[in-house]
Amino acid sequence: MDFNGTWKVYSEENPEEFLKVIGAPEMMVKMRKEMKPVIAIEQNGKDFTVTIKTPVCTRVHSFTIGKETEFTTMDGRKFKCTVREENGKLISETEKFTSVREIQGDDMVEVKGGKRLKRESKA
Repeated sequence: MDFNGTWKVYSEENPEEFLKVIGAPEMMVKMRKEMKPVIAIEQNGKDFTVTIKTPVCTRVHSFTIGKETEFTTMDGRKFKCTVREENGKLISETEKFTSVREIQGDDMVEVKGGKRLKRESKA
């Protein structure tokens, strides 16, 4: 599995619903509606750095497969997460949702919270 690259989101399904479910402030839900983030992933073995850029802010998360780490949401809330690799997919588990990220052809597809949020990106 190679997730390295800069991925431009071209399609999102249900981002507002997902943000509401995880408790994002209403202002964030409204602002996020019009944004398509750019996601840069640097992978070195089991170590990852993920940079998520929007017109409003940039967040950088670093993690190692199998180790718990702390992430910060775009609105500043913190949560703990463990990422694992399974069948070429990156699976992130938090107390509020699970995220599955995988490469499908030339696209990176991410599904969060069951099927609440689906995000597709191209490198």
